[in-house]
Amino acid sequence: MKKFSILLMFVVALMSLASCGGASKKNAEAQQCEHKGQCLPVGLQLYSVRDDMAKDFKGTLQQVKAMGYDGVEFAGLFDNSPADVKAMCAEIGLNPISAHVPLADMLADVDKVIADYKAIGCEYIVVPYVTEERRPGGDKFNQMIEEIRTIGAKCKEAGLTLLYHNHDFEFAKTESGEFGLDYLYANVSADLLQTELDECWVRYAGQDPVAYLQKYEGRSPVVHLKDYYASGEQKEDPYALIGLNEGEKKENTAFEFRPLGYGVQDVPALMKAAKHAGSKWLIVEQDQPSMGKTPLECVALSMETIQAIRQDNSKCDHNHGEGSCDHKDEKKEDCSGDEKTCSGSCKH
Repeated sequence: MKKFSILLMFVVALMSLASCGGASKKNAEAQQCEHKGQCLPVGLQLYSVRDDMAKDFKGTLQQVKAMGYDGVEFAGLFDNSPADVKAMCAEIGLNPISAHVPLADMLADVDKVIADYKAIGCEYIVVPYVTEERRPGGDKFNQMIEEIRTIGAKCKEAGLTLLYHNHDFEFAKTESGEFGLDYLYANVSADLLQTELDECWVRYAGQDPVAYLQKYEGRSPVVHLKDYYASGEQKEDPYALIGLNEGEKKENTAFEFRPLGYGVQDVPALMKAAKHAGSKWLIVEQDQPSMGKTPLECVALSMETIQAIRQDNSKCDHNHGEGSCDHKDEKKEDCSGDEKTCSGSCKH
């Protein structure tokens, strides 16, 4: 009996060691992922594939998941009920992160907007765009700030968080000398309004997107990763490309949205900055397809770029330790016919 007890104690000890070893391995992997700073989950703003969503809502979500996206940000429900959308996301394995909802819809019935997206499981509701009179210098700019404060309080009460998604026009100066975007965030407290910085428009406005993420560290839970290409003088309105300004030409050779890694953005630097800023989600968005690709092909290319960056950084961390890798960007020749340096390599 004594021998059996000793043997039993030995077996238990071995099982304990194995369990600890497994836990240690998992903890080490988690710490490595955290240390690399490149492991934020990635979602897709479904406006990028809106025509596909209109034709086949669930099938498009399935394709998005198959590409490697972890979650989605809605831009309309296309006549699907919140309950059905929640069920689809659960079945497919996509996190329903957030939703872009026109400010006019929120002003008309904010309680319904909150109820619908809370039922889906969204954590954030986003003001996606404001019309000219509500922009800096517009007659209703200050009114818009009060409206956002009220909506933010409603969201907070319901357990959701209100975000503001910028374009470039928020970088017009106010009478105080501040950019309109900064004035907004200074006048609505962080508990009522967080940022969703669109890094395409930050850079297009002439600002440093990495610096802006650093500026709003701790207030940037969701970051829009968007790339673009511009050449020469901008003669036409880029908003005409997304159908927002009626009467403008939609052909524009000086500006086009691009998949991540095929434009001017330093995508690895943006990903690293988002992690350091305490962001929870990266959201890919491409307002219009380009390079002769379909919308789904474009967002697939963006995910390929993100996966390549993660892989390259993993190799760098393994071989050199974080911050010591200095590889050059690889050349990609699939940039709308123009050979250029595209982001997607290991870069610290």
